[in-house]
Amino acid sequence: MAFSSPSLLSSRSIYLINPVLLSPSARRFGGRPRRWNLCRPNRKFLSVMATENEVFTSPEVAKSFDFASEERIYSWWEAQGFFKPSFDRRGDPFVIPMPPPNVTGSLHMGHAMFVTLEDIMVRYNRMKGRPTLWIPGTDHAGIATQLVVEKLLASEGIKRSELSREEFTKRVWEWKEKYGGTITSQIRRLGASCDWTREHFTLDEQLSRAVVEAFVKLHEKELIYQGSYMVNWSPNLQTAVSDLEVEYSEEPGSLFYIKYRVAGGSRNDFLTIATTRPETLFGDVAIAVHPTDERYAKYIGRLAIVPLTFGRHVPIIADKYVDKEFGTGVLKISPGHDHNDYHIARKLGLPILNVMNKDGTLNEVAGIYCGLDRFEARKKVWSDLEETDLAVKKEPHVLRVPRSQRGGEVIEPLVSKQWFVTMEPLAEKALHAVDNGELTILPERFEKTYKHWLTNIKDWCISRQLWWGHRIPVWYVVGKDNEEDYIVARNAEEALVKAHAKYGKSVEIYQDPDVLDTWFSSGLWPFSTLGWPDKNAEDFKQFYPTTVLETGHDILFFWVARMVMMGIEFTGSSPFSYVYLHGLIRDSQGRKMSKTLGNVIDPIDTIKEYGTDALRFTLSLGTAGQDLNLSTERLTSNKAFTNKLWNAGKFILQNLPNKSDASAWQHILAYKFDTETALLQLPLPECWVVSELHELIDVVTTSYDKFFFGDAGREIYDFFWGDFADWYIEACKTRFYHSWSNSVASVAQGVLLYVFENILKLLHPFMPFVTEELWQALPYRRQALMVSHWPQTALPRDVVSVKRFENLQSLIRAIRNVRAEYSVEPAKRISASIVASSDVLDYISCEKEVLALLSKLDLQHVNFVQSPPDTAKQSVHLVASDGLEAYIPLADMVDISAELQRLSKRLSKMQAEYDALVARLNSPSFIEKAPEEIVRGVREKASDAEEKITLTKNRLDFLQATVLSTD
Repeated sequence: MAFSSPSLLSSRSIYLINPVLLSPSARRFGGRPRRWNLCRPNRKFLSVMATENEVFTSPEVAKSFDFASEERIYSWWEAQGFFKPSFDRRGDPFVIPMPPPNVTGSLHMGHAMFVTLEDIMVRYNRMKGRPTLWIPGTDHAGIATQLVVEKLLASEGIKRSELSREEFTKRVWEWKEKYGGTITSQIRRLGASCDWTREHFTLDEQLSRAVVEAFVKLHEKELIYQGSYMVNWSPNLQTAVSDLEVEYSEEPGSLFYIKYRVAGGSRNDFLTIATTRPETLFGDVAIAVHPTDERYAKYIGRLAIVPLTFGRHVPIIADKYVDKEFGTGVLKISPGHDHNDYHIARKLGLPILNVMNKDGTLNEVAGIYCGLDRFEARKKVWSDLEETDLAVKKEPHVLRVPRSQRGGEVIEPLVSKQWFVTMEPLAEKALHAVDNGELTILPERFEKTYKHWLTNIKDWCISRQLWWGHRIPVWYVVGKDNEEDYIVARNAEEALVKAHAKYGKSVEIYQDPDVLDTWFSSGLWPFSTLGWPDKNAEDFKQFYPTTVLETGHDILFFWVARMVMMGIEFTGSSPFSYVYLHGLIRDSQGRKMSKTLGNVIDPIDTIKEYGTDALRFTLSLGTAGQDLNLSTERLTSNKAFTNKLWNAGKFILQNLPNKSDASAWQHILAYKFDTETALLQLPLPECWVVSELHELIDVVTTSYDKFFFGDAGREIYDFFWGDFADWYIEACKTRFYHSWSNSVASVAQGVLLYVFENILKLLHPFMPFVTEELWQALPYRRQALMVSHWPQTALPRDVVSVKRFENLQSLIRAIRNVRAEYSVEPAKRISASIVASSDVLDYISCEKEVLALLSKLDLQHVNFVQSPPDTAKQSVHLVASDGLEAYIPLADMVDISAELQRLSKRLSKMQAEYDALVARLNSPSFIEKAPEEIVRGVREKASDAEEKITLTKNRLDFLQATVLSTD
């Protein structure tokens, strides 16, 4: 839509812009077509940057924001080098190490959450002028990746065991090169402004060097040792797994009651033991009862015979750990296959007996059951117990089953020879970091959880029986005892030199086949990615310690705490100053997302339908540390928010001068609103919106600084939609369409531009794509929005003007409400008398065009008086605020005679319905026989009907009084 004349704005063209404003009834405001120089829209306008780069699209040529442009904008940002840290403004660096997602991963809502929150922090601090570095990367994910490649090989008919270690790892690297970039490309789709030139992979040469150095240094301090201890064993994966990789689920099972005869006693001397795993009885080393349990006191100190073992005896002991109320109050202790039994056995010095092979079958200790799968053995053992009259009963029982997070199989507690890190001295330093304020955990309530875990920490099993990962830098001497004669070195050459020096030139060595736990390498992530162990590395000197570690609260122990311990141990300081923990993403009903429930929401599909900005804004409005329920309703609402921003940009561009009008633009760009003098010279609506903007900047900046991102987002949303779009944009239309002053229009243009560009800045960290697109469409942008300066804080605010405009708003709302109450046609203009003191009338009457436009009043029949008008009795009286009232002639709003007839009929119908309800309530049979909720519902209906009858009668009385007063 273009104007026919460079300086003429016809009423027809205005009508096309805003048909509501200048419909035939609206043109009752009167006046002729206005001549404009400053306000003429330029339909072909695109910013210089947008035109030159063909990257951006203006709202003037696009009906709505095109989500397809997001990838184009992202590529442009990256090509400009905006993601790299800039030292132009010399601020303190702001650094976030991205939690490295698994290289096997595909984007889910958990990733979308951390990317959104971290990008908000990064974009905010970049605009604040701080050299900002967000370090991206991926984790090699030992177990997950090895599983993926093993399945791939299986599809080709190949087993891992048929390949050498070198051949297998070569295949994994080939898979990684082909598919490993999926997750990072999806992270880019979310708008992550991380420095991809510094992207890392936990098996990179630099990070691998850091892992070896960390192992060597810990071993030199005697904090790493080798030994046989209880671990979580995965029979299918044939490796130990971390606590994090074990998920517990409640599943139906059985509780088996078994007789253990007392040695040397009669047939009646036996103990009945309840167990969920009868197949482990071959590993029993003791029977325990509670010391105060009188039922079994006489057996303490004697021996019991383990069933099906041909008479093997175990002691009957007393221990307070036994729960007298569970089962029969008797506990069989199988320390080789239960974590709790293992700790009891170590405390009491009991032997540890293992009955399980590493593939989940029973070993020779189980005698005739040797070679049976553990679950088959369970059935066979119980059957044989029944045959030998040692089975008492079997009853249903809900089991808490540990399953592998990766393969889903049941995890087996097993004593195995592994490498461990002594954690207590490391944990002590990590606790001190929180106590002395070096590290702050947000939300604060998680500090208690952090301290509890570190205070009760156990040694960390760091070895894994895999081929994919960082191989343990330990070499053994051929022919020597592995537990005593081993060499820790940084590489094979160094290991051989050490071996020659200790055992002679003829010695042969071989490397430990195990790899390190993936969490070991990721525990070094904040500093290994910056060049450690080279403390003179430029990035390490400039960016360490980092600023914030943001992640889910569910891995506070397994990753965050370990990073703190490792960081302090190897660098002398906490690896970050803040830990910010987010909650989990759940569905609209608060359920955890799972494929089983079919409630998984895919981020990429969501982006295609709602746009990245709407998804990010939705995820960011949660409260730190608390789970967020994600619904399509919220996404739809925030998609509408994106459209509202776009339409606001369209309106502003349509009402700015032609870009070629240099003098007009020089005038607009010369406006400054950062001083009290300049602010007080503005008309009331302009002074109000600028004052409220300045307040918003302070509030939002404080929220950003305190990590209250949900609060910041809501404040911006409310201001933009509630104040700027619904009120100021509507009010300033009077400047463009009904003002006789070019200067007033020019001021409005300046304010529109000033407020909108600051809204875009405040909102950019949340919604980077649509805000950058709109920013580029605005004329005379000297730099991209994402690297522009954050709005200045502590700017002036005129509280008097704010209060005055709020009074005007109250008046407009009151008139709108009465129009709705009397069902006045939307386009109909009505008259009004505004009653107030002279000082109030002064500022209200100055904005009579705004009042008339937003209240749909007939401007020619709006009177400003200090006392009620003569027609007060025939008018609806409104009290807008203390000292500000309005009288609206009833005849302007309705046909009084027709309204009397309509209300009379309505009252008769309502009265009949009410009488019927009362009759039911007066009926004893109804009260006695009807369900309580039915009776309550009828009472509520009767009460509502009575209230409506009263209101209708009052309305009728008022109308009748109006008729009488006019006679």
